[in-house]
Amino acid sequence: MQSRAISRISAFAVVVGCVASLTLAPAARAGGGSSASVSNAYEFLDQMMDLYATGSVPRLVQSFSGGPLGEEHDTASVIYDDTLVIDAFLSEGSAEGVSRAEVIGNALLYVQANDPAGDGRIREAYAPTPLSAPSDVDAVEKGSSTGPMAWAGQALVHLYVASDDASYLAGAEALGNWVQAHCYDRRGAGGYTGGETPRGKRIRWKSTEENIDLYSFFELLAETTGEAVWSARAAWARHFVEAMWDAREGRFYEGTKTNGKTPNNEVQPEDVNSWSYLALRDPAFQASVSWDVANLAVSAEGFSGVSFCEGARTGVWFEGTAHLADALELRDGPGDEAQAEAYLSDIEYAQTNGPNNDGLGIIAASNKLSECEGEFYYPSLHTGATAWYVMAARRVDPFLPLP
Repeated sequence: MQSRAISRISAFAVVVGCVASLTLAPAARAGGGSSASVSNAYEFLDQMMDLYATGSVPRLVQSFSGGPLGEEHDTASVIYDDTLVIDAFLSEGSAEGVSRAEVIGNALLYVQANDPAGDGRIREAYAPTPLSAPSDVDAVEKGSSTGPMAWAGQALVHLYVASDDASYLAGAEALGNWVQAHCYDRRGAGGYTGGETPRGKRIRWKSTEENIDLYSFFELLAETTGEAVWSARAAWARHFVEAMWDAREGRFYEGTKTNGKTPNNEVQPEDVNSWSYLALRDPAFQASVSWDVANLAVSAEGFSGVSFCEGARTGVWFEGTAHLADALELRDGPGDEAQAEAYLSDIEYAQTNGPNNDGLGIIAASNKLSECEGEFYYPSLHTGATAWYVMAARRVDPFLPLP
């Protein structure tokens, strides 16, 4: 149902056989998110960015490397992952990091400007071809999902603040206006729908996660431009998010069914709970972070962390483990620091001991792991998981203005 089925797994419907289980003896894990580990993670992001070009050539970044997805020759650059890499480079705190982020940001503007629709949208995934001519723009997943566009908008606002280049802000505003024109919804608690299918059909369900993304994106635009229209749009998205709160369980519903009103409670995902805290920072909903810790814990095959969803706890989802660590660090309640440190140690252990590791990047999952709606994560190195890890290690919240 949700955009994450594309934006965190593969731009293609990859079907591979189950990965053989690895039984690894647990090792002593201390110093999660160490400086050496984070430095190695940045090296992986550098390498992935430079697979097909170097220097200032505008380009998007291949999302996965090695493992099952490598065997399937999946070279897609997933927009959600590209935005995380931008945020990770900006968070590095160096001129080189800003320069690298700008290269990817320029690629986002290029695919936006050369989209056949010409209406400000960005598609879900592209071939990682260096972009020197409009014919180089190859959308391998042509859907126009709300979540990836919100993340792209956030990254472009962060780039504008870092560089003072107005083209990034213009690109972000064009994305926000596309969402408003195509996804604004008055049914039920309002909010925004999931975008459009590759054939241009409007998606009718609404995602709590994507409305969290939009709330953050619109708030960033409001703060940056000073325009009240973005504050109003942020409030519209937030109203929907708050309506999806299950006070009894202390967590958020995934979203609504296609009628736009009935809460969808079929899947209990991790990200909606950790991201809600990172975006809202509201004590009224902070129990959502604890729900993830209590209900999604996994220890399997020598690895520990959390899974994506309550219905599939057979392996560790390292991206989710990273943003849960980030939320815990920033909530900073009793026991949060120790739990976050444990999660970061788990990820650092997987960096050098996980299946298909290269000692640098972070694999998406410890095994073939279901996301409870028919798609899977795989033990392939993943730019998105790696970017979330370095941001968690640096206590960076990509939903808010970057430090």
